[in-house]
Amino acid sequence: MTTLIALLRGINIGGNNPLPMKELSALLTGMGLRDVQTYIQSGNVVFRCDVKNRAALATKISAAIEAQHGFAPHVLLLDAAELRKAMAGNPYPEAEADPKSLSLLFLDEAPPHPDLKSLEAIRADSERFKLAGKVFYLHAPEGFGRSRLAARAEKLLGVAASGRNWSTVCKLAQMAG
Repeated sequence: MTTLIALLRGINIGGNNPLPMKELSALLTGMGLRDVQTYIQSGNVVFRCDVKNRAALATKISAAIEAQHGFAPHVLLLDAAELRKAMAGNPYPEAEADPKSLSLLFLDEAPPHPDLKSLEAIRADSERFKLAGKVFYLHAPEGFGRSRLAARAEKLLGVAASGRNWSTVCKLAQMAG
C-alpha cells in the first residue's frame, strides 16, 4: 500500500470549476482509494492505494471528476518520498520563515528543454528560482500572484506543473506521514 499525494490544478479558483472537497473525497473513496484526506479547497488530497501505473490513475481520477462535475482537472500524483525529497532540496531555507513567499511547482516530468534564459529575463529583482529535476522552486517575496515569473513558468518550462506554497507542502507531508 502506497501513500500518494494528488495535486489537482485549477479547481475552486474564482468560482470556476467548483469541486467541494467532501464530494471529491467521496468520489475517490468510491474509486477504491483508501484513507482519503483533503486539505483546503484547492485540490490537495492524500490517500493510500495499490497502484502500479500512476499516470493511468491520474487520468482515471481526472475522468471521474469530469464525469461527475463536467470538467477534467490536471492531476499530478507524487508519493510521500518524492514530496519529502522536494522539501529537503529547498534551495531557499531562509524563505521558510515566510511560507507563502516560497512555492514549489511540481512538474509532470523533468523539462527536456526549459527556457531558463527567458525565465531569468522576466524574474523580478527580489525573486529567485531553481529548477531541480521535476521541481521548480520559486521564492517570490512580493507574492506568487503578482509574479510574472510564476505566471509564465509552466509555459517556459514546457511541461505541466502544479504549484503549492511552502505551508501547503508542509501540511501535505504531515498528512502523508
